[in-house]
Amino acid sequence: MGLLRDAVRVAWDLYKVMIPIIILVKILAELDLLRYLAWPLSPVMELVGLPAETGLVWATAMVVNLYSAMAVYATLGTTLSVAQITVLATMMLVAHNLLLETRISQQCGVSAKSQLAIRIGCAVLLGFILHLSFSGLGMFQQPSRMLWDPPAEAPTLLAWAWGQAKGLASLFFIIFGLMALVRLLKAIRITDLFNFLLRPFLKLMGIGREAATITVIGLTLGIAYGGGLIIHESRTGAVDKKDLFSAMSLMGLSHALIEDTLLMALLGAHMVGTFWARLLFSLVAVALLTRLLSRSMAPRSA
Repeated sequence: MGLLRDAVRVAWDLYKVMIPIIILVKILAELDLLRYLAWPLSPVMELVGLPAETGLVWATAMVVNLYSAMAVYATLGTTLSVAQITVLATMMLVAHNLLLETRISQQCGVSAKSQLAIRIGCAVLLGFILHLSFSGLGMFQQPSRMLWDPPAEAPTLLAWAWGQAKGLASLFFIIFGLMALVRLLKAIRITDLFNFLLRPFLKLMGIGREAATITVIGLTLGIAYGGGLIIHESRTGAVDKKDLFSAMSLMGLSHALIEDTLLMALLGAHMVGTFWARLLFSLVAVALLTRLLSRSMAPRSA
């Protein structure tokens, strides 16, 4: 019963964050307000070697989600090179669904503003690095080929609401299963072995062993699942504030590594950028951010 009660509490906390934001995002999309958010992004897109109109794709990803951004890209009719679509896709993966995911970070005790700044700033920086690397080395200059056909018609409001309801219901069962798995792993001491093997890597990232398992869950499955577990763990006091910041920052920059990488491959993006560069960049960025945070929090000598 304790497990069920904890799962209900975590899911309810997530629902209170997710449902208003899902409705808000739907309203923005229906009123076609996203293009006004995309207008200031034109200089940024040109900085990373992309046409100005792709700013609407990234704006859609940041405010709504990756699937909606993919649909917008398909309607543009713009043919990008493999290098360009890899840059765009990688930026989308680093910074997407920000209204929801930064709110989840806030529920975990991490500043939403800091996560917003980190994810958008790192997306632009990584996009610029990839653009310089690909153009300088002459890599992936051939035209990209999209392997995904978006639906011809948008779903009705009723169909959209039903799809969201099913997604929220499935989220509860996934959270319940993950919490049960974590308890089982702790009971049979697998987490101790897991943390021992990851300790050098986690120490470099500035992530304590208490946050190890849930961080890996977030990296592989997604920030809603990993964030849900961190909300639960943070309330127990088992994870300190620095570990929360490091874990949520790493999950923010690189989460759902398998699913989202495959999703971007449907647009023609190369996993050199969407997986390897994103993961390596995230590890380095979080290691640096953690050290800056530790230095700022360190007591100053008189």
